[in-house]
Amino acid sequence: MPDTLTWTVPFGVGGGTDVWARFMSHWMAQSLPSHPAIVVDNVPGGGSITGTNLFYTRAQPNGEEMLVTSASTQFPAMLQDPRVRFDYAKWTPIIAAPTGGVVYVQPRFGKETAEILDNLREEPTKFAMQTPTGLEMPVMLAFDMLGLAVEPVFGMRSRGEGRLAFERGEAGVDFQTTSAYFSSVTPLVESGQAVPLFSLGVMNEEGVIVRDPAFPDLPTFSELYLAQPGASRDDVAYEVFHKFFASGYALQKLLLVPKQVDAELLGRYRAAAKDLTTNEAFIAAARQQVGPYEPVVGEVAAKQLASAMELSDARRQWVVDWLKDRYGVRVVTR
Repeated sequence: MPDTLTWTVPFGVGGGTDVWARFMSHWMAQSLPSHPAIVVDNVPGGGSITGTNLFYTRAQPNGEEMLVTSASTQFPAMLQDPRVRFDYAKWTPIIAAPTGGVVYVQPRFGKETAEILDNLREEPTKFAMQTPTGLEMPVMLAFDMLGLAVEPVFGMRSRGEGRLAFERGEAGVDFQTTSAYFSSVTPLVESGQAVPLFSLGVMNEEGVIVRDPAFPDLPTFSELYLAQPGASRDDVAYEVFHKFFASGYALQKLLLVPKQVDAELLGRYRAAAKDLTTNEAFIAAARQQVGPYEPVVGEVAAKQLASAMELSDARRQWVVDWLKDRYGVRVVTR
């Protein structure tokens, strides 16, 4: 077992992935019998592509080097962004952290789900986004699949900046992941300044999206979509949504090692990750950090990742055409 592990985080210090990596590094070091020192190496740039490319070309399969990725890394790989030089098939996951999220609206749209949806179909409103192919893309697709007159405004530097646009009344609808929702949006809901509309849900072991345990009383987007006449899980749009939800939310944060890492050493890492899922102190701390979501570890994470990242050429082209035809966004793929 190496005395020191280096975790490459292809994002800047203080962002969501960096915070998760530093949180997990503490607990993984405690869970591993040798209690190695874990160094977090931030290599930002290109929306995480720069640092991930460097790790892919330079990391040695000696078990000392690991990579932390997020939805912002997974999505460009699925869309075959020409800047991407890495291949998820060459890596093995140790642990993955799911997350959820909630869409909420200005109170002028109403208080009941049906009323809000009707009003959002009739009254155009803004949604402040970062990029068209980033974390919010499945949310934008959900709006479109529900027939909502939501117009994206790109260029936000963070979801926090998007929330501020909502608070100023510049956006009629917003989305936040669970941890940010609890910390920054719940006070708005309690004061009557925001109304929750739907959650994205969570994925169960059968790969079906179900209600989020953090928001058990809130319908999921899937419920609302599938309740529409003629809607089906076999619809192309829903299949695309499901793929990006799986890679971006069901497996939002990933700790990976090169596939050639020694099997015995990999087993020790995975065993340490598995032990965390029954560690009451970790569970309590993780609940505060990311919400009531159980980490996915070992072969289960590997199978889910392989399935999530497998996007057919036809489905990839569907996304490219949808972004171009619906929003005038041109996505370049290899």
